[in-house]
Amino acid sequence: MRLPVLFLASAAALVGQTTTPLVNNPSAAERFVAPSDSLVARENGFWKRTIIPVPEGIVLEVSGILPIEGRRLLVTTRRGEVWLVEGAYDADPKPRYTLFASGLHEPLGITVAAKGGYYVAQRQEVTRLEDTNGDGRADVLETLSKLPIAGSYHEYAFGPIIAPNGNLRVALNVAFGSATQAPSPWRGWMLEITPAGRTIPIAAGLRSPAGFLVTSKGEWFFTDNQGEWVGSGRLAHVAPGDFAGHPAGLASSRLPGSNVDLVPEDIRDFAEPMHEVQKRLPALKPPAVWLPHTILGISNAGVIEDLSEGKFGPFAGQLFVGDQGQSKILRVSLEEVKGVWQGAAYPFREGFQSGILRLAQGEGGVMFAGQTARGWGSVGPAQYGLERVEWTQQTPFEIKEVRAQPDGFVLTFTSPVDRASAEDEGSYRVAGFTYLYHRAYGSAPVNRMACPVRRVVVSPDGLSVRIAVACLREGYVHEIRAPGLKAAGSGEALLHDTAYYTMNRFPAGDRIVPLDISEAELCMQPAATPPIVSAKRPVTAPSDWVNAEGEQSLVLGTLPGLKFDTPLITIKAGTRLRLVFRNTDDMLHNFVLTVPGRGQAVGDAAMGLGLDGAARGYVPESADVIVHTTVVQPGESDTIFFTVPSAPGDYDFVCTFPGHAQIMTGILRVTP
Repeated sequence: MRLPVLFLASAAALVGQTTTPLVNNPSAAERFVAPSDSLVARENGFWKRTIIPVPEGIVLEVSGILPIEGRRLLVTTRRGEVWLVEGAYDADPKPRYTLFASGLHEPLGITVAAKGGYYVAQRQEVTRLEDTNGDGRADVLETLSKLPIAGSYHEYAFGPIIAPNGNLRVALNVAFGSATQAPSPWRGWMLEITPAGRTIPIAAGLRSPAGFLVTSKGEWFFTDNQGEWVGSGRLAHVAPGDFAGHPAGLASSRLPGSNVDLVPEDIRDFAEPMHEVQKRLPALKPPAVWLPHTILGISNAGVIEDLSEGKFGPFAGQLFVGDQGQSKILRVSLEEVKGVWQGAAYPFREGFQSGILRLAQGEGGVMFAGQTARGWGSVGPAQYGLERVEWTQQTPFEIKEVRAQPDGFVLTFTSPVDRASAEDEGSYRVAGFTYLYHRAYGSAPVNRMACPVRRVVVSPDGLSVRIAVACLREGYVHEIRAPGLKAAGSGEALLHDTAYYTMNRFPAGDRIVPLDISEAELCMQPAATPPIVSAKRPVTAPSDWVNAEGEQSLVLGTLPGLKFDTPLITIKAGTRLRLVFRNTDDMLHNFVLTVPGRGQAVGDAAMGLGLDGAARGYVPESADVIVHTTVVQPGESDTIFFTVPSAPGDYDFVCTFPGHAQIMTGILRVTP
């Protein structure tokens, strides 16, 4: 029996509302605000976005995309379905959706099976699906391999990806909500599965590897999310026997088949930069590229390599990474230096309708972005969707690639640079920072230091610039800004003027400036910047309160899905209140009380704090903020004391941790 198919005539119903380096301050905060309409409009001129309509009744929380022959797509969803989508390549898409399979347990990827059909990774197993009778629906559901699972909602299984040897690989999340984050074996590992179903452990130390791939050179990389033991988002290289840093997976290192020698007792709460710990613990492997939190995403996800040979634009061979929370795509270029992978990350495209979980490249170099807000929210207003991205054949003036030098960097461009602007040392700003490797959830940027530009050499063709800078450091992220550069002829500014290069190793080669012994003083390690203490976070009762505990106490908690457990609080004006904010969720949260109607504005301003946000508790300096807590780690609490405003009204309270304020909101209703 043939399945019914669903048609759409229009996408309209889907669209929703939708020179002096800075000392110890590598970034100006204004660069981190939500994307402006003008930036998105400029990006649209080079890479066009097209929304693929979704019929009413289909909840297309895309979790996997597989382009197949006939300009068709197979799309898996978090709801357990697999849809065949036809017409997604059309100039004016009116796609047809056919249900290929259903009843799966949160499949998070799909690939072709050598013996026919397709493999999907469900939470509990890798399954082969095949339509053997040609009716358009899978009639074979065959278990290839069981996956270990204990029942935590956070035990995701990503993949599968076909390895060059014909095996499959999957990557397993660590768990939450249990005494250990590895309640079942091999959590936090990348595993390989043979065609016979045998499991081979590959590497440990993964936290939330929402995307991974094998490149055209046969190298494996995965993206990971900020969290405990992971200071910021990252792109990590992985080889057999590696330990990427999250210790939960070491619970399996003593099991038969383990190729990782470390054991849980080897890891303590170091609270040092990861590369410094590696000097004493060589088995620890820092990431190839750090993806600065809140700047290049807050929940990095799907990653693909551009294999279009120029059909998608000038970045062939580079990687593209989707971000679920900020509804954006970033770009990464890589190089291997002294046997270690490193490289630079760059902004690419913003303004998508929902959070990007999956990317895939189809015929003609077209990119598809599969989306979901996952119940956790995203900058894009839609809850789910599918978009197509294609190059308009117009090339922006852009930093094409950054490569390391022993004394700085070479920047290449997509078109020649104006020589006068390029030779001006004031056109560039460079600074370095890194993250702490510790048990706490995430890390503020630490050891931030300006890197003065000492010399600039422009290539004869104007397509590259070499800059020599002081104070480079191995193991550090180097923010490279070039706001003063202009394109030759047109005077056009760079579409995106910033790159973040992770310098794991200094390359060999000649310097263009001599080593200056005075750099030892110039580049002394800066003292750690203490978190800013705000007068609007009163952690002790005012001295004039008769009762030190106040007139009323309130405990406000959290719920999964970015929620306060009490979204409406009613209280009398002028009450002396002791508020305990208790975070029972698995993410960081805070409580910020604002004047009526200004919660979202304060949340947007918090997103704009960029690298300075963590040290400020993601609370902007604003007259709209009345009182706030610190950012509270999972399982911890913070207590503040304040007098409820005297004017009756509905006062907003929000969590201003980046990406949360759009959803995590409440009202403090003040009555006379």
